[in-house]
Amino acid sequence: MANTPDLAGTALPAPTTTAAWVRDKILMGYTLPAYVKSLLQPINAIPAAILAVGIPVLIYRFRFGLGAATNLSQTSPWGLWIGLDVVSGVALAAGGYTMAATVYLFGLKKYQPMVRPAVLTGFLGYLFVVIGLLADLGSPWRLPVPVFLSFGTISVMFEVAWCVCLYSLVLAFEFLPPVFEWLGWSKAREFSIRFALPAIILGVVLSTLHQSSLGALFLMAKDKIHPLWYSPYIPIYFFISSIIAGLSMVIVESTLSHRAFHDQLDPDAPVDLDGITTGLARGAAIVLFSYFFLKLQGFIDGWRWDLLPTKYGAWFLVEMLGFVLAPALLFAGGARRGNLALIR
Repeated sequence: MANTPDLAGTALPAPTTTAAWVRDKILMGYTLPAYVKSLLQPINAIPAAILAVGIPVLIYRFRFGLGAATNLSQTSPWGLWIGLDVVSGVALAAGGYTMAATVYLFGLKKYQPMVRPAVLTGFLGYLFVVIGLLADLGSPWRLPVPVFLSFGTISVMFEVAWCVCLYSLVLAFEFLPPVFEWLGWSKAREFSIRFALPAIILGVVLSTLHQSSLGALFLMAKDKIHPLWYSPYIPIYFFISSIIAGLSMVIVESTLSHRAFHDQLDPDAPVDLDGITTGLARGAAIVLFSYFFLKLQGFIDGWRWDLLPTKYGAWFLVEMLGFVLAPALLFAGGARRGNLALIR
């Protein structure tokens, strides 16, 4: 096992006055009018439009209830939110525990530059999932009940609630060193780094639990899931697919951030982004092939060959061949040839 990780670089000196601190840390070195002007960019119109629609809808939801806002009912309690918010959001944030385990548990220091952005993405992903759950739950103000008051240890939702809560705290702790570095608090940074490795181990354990337990939720809905997709291995599918999503998200975000901030890289500490991307693609190909053959094993165990000629059978083949096997071959081919464009 590797030594205690140093998740941050050299701490910067703190500004000497409050006004200088606000300008340097909060306003990114701008004056207030210049900072406001810098926000008026065309790209910011997209989140502004989302907020303009989302905030009134959120108010409507709390005023008239979840059923009125979503048309969900006791008969159909799951809508698009379970796939778009909880399932996809949590999986796309899996890069945090994937990269932390890769670097600090397996000792692959080559991928060290990817840890910070991956942890940040994971933290933001879980933060947005928690905010989404506050809106999705019927009585979000009763959120402390499953965590502190009602210990339903045989409930999958109890385990999900505890793991999401604890892992969000772990991600926040893992991201403290860069925050303390940004603030210039060197002692606090050193203290947080001292406990970083136990936090990483705890985060990996919690992720293993709740990524799979989200899949276990679907075990309870057998009559609502087509036989081609229902399998007792669903929890394993969820966990493995989260690793794929995490690795893929790290490739995407590292590509975008490198294009945006390449001029701010330290010339004395070069980063082999091409080699890192190729290595991540190789890992993603291995995991995707594993996922493909596990899904194939689950299908064979279910013995539902009669459903393949149907319409849903065609969609199942589209998923398996077009969205599992094809990306696995693209990752493998790109990694073998060093073709970064193909990987990305």
